[in-house]
Amino acid sequence: MTSQRIEVPTGIYDIAEAIAPSWERRRAEIEDLARPVRQWLLRALAPAEGDTVLELAAGVGDTGFEAAAAVGESGRLICSDFSPGMLDAARRRGAERGVANVEYRLLDAERIELDSASVDQALCRFAYMLVPDVAAAFAEARRVLRPGGRLALAVWADPERNPHMTIAGLSLAQRGHIPAPEPPPAPGIFSLANPPRLAALLHDAGFADVRTEEVPVRYEMADADEYLAFVADTAGPFGLALQGLSDDQRAEVRADVEDSLGRFAAGDHYELSGVALCAVAS
Repeated sequence: MTSQRIEVPTGIYDIAEAIAPSWERRRAEIEDLARPVRQWLLRALAPAEGDTVLELAAGVGDTGFEAAAAVGESGRLICSDFSPGMLDAARRRGAERGVANVEYRLLDAERIELDSASVDQALCRFAYMLVPDVAAAFAEARRVLRPGGRLALAVWADPERNPHMTIAGLSLAQRGHIPAPEPPPAPGIFSLANPPRLAALLHDAGFADVRTEEVPVRYEMADADEYLAFVADTAGPFGLALQGLSDDQRAEVRADVEDSLGRFAAGDHYELSGVALCAVAS
């Protein structure tokens, strides 16, 4: 069968807006997968009573809402995203959790519309690697932090150790449905996978003390259909490409995925490992 390139949004802003509804619907599964990363970020950030915490690219916002609980009534969370759809999802989640000490803001990580030295802590989970100008974004985070403030962030480590992120993407690229990913420094899910490069970018942005650590994650699924459904709802351009496939094209990708999943069999289900690269900078 002749391959067909699937037309999907290419900009981070358009992609985030397109997947916001399914991201909100899958919130519990996403948070279950990301729990070790969320816990690491909150330990590294160590928000204290009365602090102002900024979360960038918050998505549905659960990481920031846990920080909001730590800073108490005298503190404040600024829950932000560059996608109106994602920010609306965060508002609904915040209302569901009863979070009162939160302000919702539409903010771009490259151009943060906040005063300099106006927040105590900042955090960003799985977004910096997709930002077009990550050096500018890191410099903006340093600008809005008060002296002694910390930035805690998470990106994905190298693709070889993140099969849960790559299996569907490899099939889509090999079959010509999406372009092959550009190597770093072009934005992409693995563009900040190199710890020395990540640390250097943070130092160049003005952070004097940088610590990185790898954090393992694990994703379990019953079969290839469950895996593909999750990817279609959450995995940005991969997911949007899957949504655009014909039945025949999807069947071909499913066969590729099922073949690749074989090495991750664990009894009656599959277990895919992953590794996040986390950093804290001050």
